[in-house]
Amino acid sequence: MEKRHLVNVIFFVFFIGGIISADSPSQIRKIHFPLWAELDAYPELEEAQDLSAGVYDYPISRIRKTAPFLIEGMVYGWEFSYTPQDKMRGVEENLEITEIVPSDVFLSHITFSSVWFENERMNCWVTFERNESQIQNYNLWASIKNPVIHGRGYGKLIDGFDGIKNAAAEALKNAVREHFRVIIKNKPKQIKGKVLIKELPVLGIDAGKYVINLDFFLECDKIVEYKVF
Repeated sequence: MEKRHLVNVIFFVFFIGGIISADSPSQIRKIHFPLWAELDAYPELEEAQDLSAGVYDYPISRIRKTAPFLIEGMVYGWEFSYTPQDKMRGVEENLEITEIVPSDVFLSHITFSSVWFENERMNCWVTFERNESQIQNYNLWASIKNPVIHGRGYGKLIDGFDGIKNAAAEALKNAVREHFRVIIKNKPKQIKGKVLIKELPVLGIDAGKYVINLDFFLECDKIVEYKVF
């Protein structure tokens, strides 16, 4: 009990607290999902070398980075530019992702609550309430009959938060690749578009790696074809 009480105090000091309704909120208006972070940093991460850090500084820092990153993808989404691999042309597969709205702006609007410990992890509930403009943006994505694509991605545990970002990027790359592989006969030079995370993200660890499953609304802006072989 003392350990749980201590961490709840830490969260209320570092985060903007709030009361979460006991009712099950709509994910369109109120995004509400559990999130976790390892209690200890991977030994080779920079955070693990900080001997002055408090006992829960690492998981708190990780959750503070991960939550805005995921919410950014659910509220405004990401722009992307995807280049398919083409061995005959010597072209390597590549994906570039651009923030539409920086994730940092979401942190002050996120509520963290109900901390608990399980499997050497700190867990909590993350809540973000969309404003009317953000609700309209989601409804617009959902109403234009944008296709829904799905991808799974992996990232290295040794990379810490970057491992989670890399897993999300791989999930997006796989989702885009599999979608266009079916509908485009000739491999394009480049595909540009935007995505918005449709459902709550599912983050876990599989075979010693971060794994994330993501569903996206897809908006294709441009497909660039090769002019000549």
